[in-house]
Amino acid sequence: MANTVKFTKMHGAGNDYIYVNTLLYSIPDPCAASRKWSAYHTGIGSDGLVLIGKPSIRSGADFSMRIFNADGSEAMMCGNASRCIGKYLYERGLTRKREIRLETLSGVKLLRLHTGAADRVDSVTVDMFEPRLSVAEQYDDGCGGTLTAAFRTFRGTFVSMGNPHFVCFVDDVEGMDVARFGSIMERDAAFPQRCNIEFAQVMGGKLRTRVWERGSGITMACGTGACATAVAAALTGRAGRRSAVVMDGGQLDIEWSEADNHVYMTGPAEFVFDGEVELP
Repeated sequence: MANTVKFTKMHGAGNDYIYVNTLLYSIPDPCAASRKWSAYHTGIGSDGLVLIGKPSIRSGADFSMRIFNADGSEAMMCGNASRCIGKYLYERGLTRKREIRLETLSGVKLLRLHTGAADRVDSVTVDMFEPRLSVAEQYDDGCGGTLTAAFRTFRGTFVSMGNPHFVCFVDDVEGMDVARFGSIMERDAAFPQRCNIEFAQVMGGKLRTRVWERGSGITMACGTGACATAVAAALTGRAGRRSAVVMDGGQLDIEWSEADNHVYMTGPAEFVFDGEVELP
């Protein structure tokens, strides 16, 4: 087949992406590729496309990541995707390092790989850096932390993990119409760059969270969203500095460290399948 590339489908807690090693293959139009390949009925099906490549010389990183949402828009960062990249790089023999510096649009992230039987990567911890609670280019705080979507008003906490999140604690997260309210709130005037929306509830000592991800819609999990939820829960007195965040696709363990104010996310990463696809 002409003009084809090999890809790997992976997921972190159900947040699934298509991964391409651009050290081997060139993707001339990643926006178009992500839109075409991410479609579940006519393409591979995913939350988006992730390109693994060389870092810029000035970054001092080992590898780079670019990530494109299912609608073709480029994202700043994805915690679940960064964990999958760590597993990919180690198990596919691109590195033997268990600490990997990954260049993203949100800065260079440190991945710590935890290996088990047969030298397989069981989980990955990502240093997500410090959360930011006021970012003018991402959030107009003139709304006072209150947004109205359709017939309902939500009180939320803005947290930037490099990308913007608005975390709303609700009484019945399982019954929440995430698609209806999330799609409206994503594009609220308070968010100049659009926003990821989290609906959360404290349940059984854990944070049950559901996500509307900008550019992708409902996703099974969101790593930066889990971090933002944990920070918001700590800020509002609903949890301490360590939280288990349960999303539709599984659990992520989050620590907001008092030592350096960084947020550390630990969770799984899994291969799904490999394949070959034609360029758009």
